[in-house]
Amino acid sequence: MSDEADGRFWLGFDLGGTKMQSVLFNDRFEPIVRRKKKTRGHEGADSGVERIIGIIEKVLEEGKITAARLGGIGVGCPGPLDLDEGVIVEAPNLGWKKVPLREILEKKFGCPATICNDVDAGVYGEYRFGAGVKGRTVLGVFPGTGIGGGLVYEGHIFRGKKSSCLEIGHMPVVPYGALCGCGRRGCLETVASRLAMSAEIAKAAYRGQAPHLLRVAGTDLANIRSGVLAEVIDAGDKIVEEIVRDGARYLGDAIAGVVNLLAPDVIILGGGLVEALPKLFTEEVEKSLKRHIMPAYEGTYELRVAKLGDDAGAMGAAAWAEQSVISAPPTAIPAQSVSAERT
Repeated sequence: MSDEADGRFWLGFDLGGTKMQSVLFNDRFEPIVRRKKKTRGHEGADSGVERIIGIIEKVLEEGKITAARLGGIGVGCPGPLDLDEGVIVEAPNLGWKKVPLREILEKKFGCPATICNDVDAGVYGEYRFGAGVKGRTVLGVFPGTGIGGGLVYEGHIFRGKKSSCLEIGHMPVVPYGALCGCGRRGCLETVASRLAMSAEIAKAAYRGQAPHLLRVAGTDLANIRSGVLAEVIDAGDKIVEEIVRDGARYLGDAIAGVVNLLAPDVIILGGGLVEALPKLFTEEVEKSLKRHIMPAYEGTYELRVAKLGDDAGAMGAAAWAEQSVISAPPTAIPAQSVSAERT
């Protein structure tokens, strides 16, 4: 499929709770091959890592290139990570613990590998190729089932000493509020995530206040997806629009706090909810920003909607692998088959 004689190829991998995607890019970061699979995290880390290796092998086969031509592999991963060691410390939604993914991939494919937080990968992708191009301090916020945040500062992913940071979804916004999945109360995710809003919307539908939603999706949270919310708001379910706008306002309030701390010049909103309702989210977030940011920061930022969609994570992970190789070239690692044993 690829007849390019010169240049290295880069492979980006987006590891999600329900699906995984692998994309092969040429040295201009044009996609050559992409494949998706269900993650099946419940089958365990050993099986999951074998699935990762399998999909990478399939992508290389379809692209008609050998692993020797890979410049590097980048993986965006959920959960707490040891970024220095390349270990998934814990992925709660997958049930994985202490998975030395970087070591496994480097030994298997004989090229440098790097891992980063999945949201960081998406924000870095937008910084390099999407809505954040030319930004100095780029903040990305992605509301979905939870709420993810990431920051790129002067071309580098902003991080803690060993792990990722910017868990904006767990900023406290409601004193003594609802219990969050993290175990704390009143986090942003309890009022502004799609899951939280869908729960309130389901209750409204049960009370007969959202007839279009009740007809289209019922009260099952699994059926109340981003596209459905946009559809029923357009059809006239005012209570649904009100609940989503309330959530977007909370989101904007939290982002305003980050602006006052870090003064980003670009703020990117992304994820399925924003893609389905871009005007609603940008309106409410902008209003919140104007209410809460310090006067000194007025007019210093641009609020943008993400451009890369589902490709952001894989593209950002691949580009971060390239950046990591350029800034600190590792020694060559011989390729060999390894098992998915965990430390």
